[in-house]
Amino acid sequence: MIELNGENYLDGQEASSLLGVKLSTLYTYVSRGTLRSYKQGIKRQRLYKLTELEALLRLRPSNDSVPSSPELPHA
Repeated sequence: MIELNGENYLDGQEASSLLGVKLSTLYTYVSRGTLRSYKQGIKRQRLYKLTELEALLRLRPSNDSVPSSPELPHA
């Protein structure tokens, strides 16, 4: 993780690992506008904001088995 101007950024490998996707899928997210990447340094390394990755995780449906919460009674 890299911190720049108070923001945390991940490189492509770290970001794809956090999202649980292949690096090529991460690039697809960027090309389709689902996620932004940021150029860093002379090598033009691509970085991804941790806050944006976490927001994407919250929006994306999970394939994991998560116990469902009990339903609220109807009023």
